[in-house]
Amino acid sequence: MAVEIERFLRLVGALPECEHKESERYTTFRVRGRPFGYLWPDTETVGLKQTLLEQTALVAERPEVFEVQFTAGGFGWVVVHLDGIELDELSELTLEAWYLTAPEEMLTAPPTPLSLIQA
Repeated sequence: MAVEIERFLRLVGALPECEHKESERYTTFRVRGRPFGYLWPDTETVGLKQTLLEQTALVAERPEVFEVQFTAGGFGWVVVHLDGIELDELSELTLEAWYLTAPEEMLTAPPTPLSLIQA
């Protein structure tokens, strides 16, 4: 049970119109200019946009894997420790983060978690 950084990068790379911008300490992932995720290589963690309800549930269920990052605009961002999550769950959470951020016209035929895993 662990997902390597390179594998996470393949997941986000399979998302439509995913752009990334690297800074000194982290990488930001965006869809049409709006952020949906972050990667901190030094700590092998990612931050993903979720609903407030999902943020609360994830952190309560497995605090060793998930942490509250912050809340903004009615969304709850979670920090995910890559060494504690399986690929299928990370794929679902990554897709959900993208889905919560992408414009409506992009959601008519979104990718599936399985298609991200197969990328």
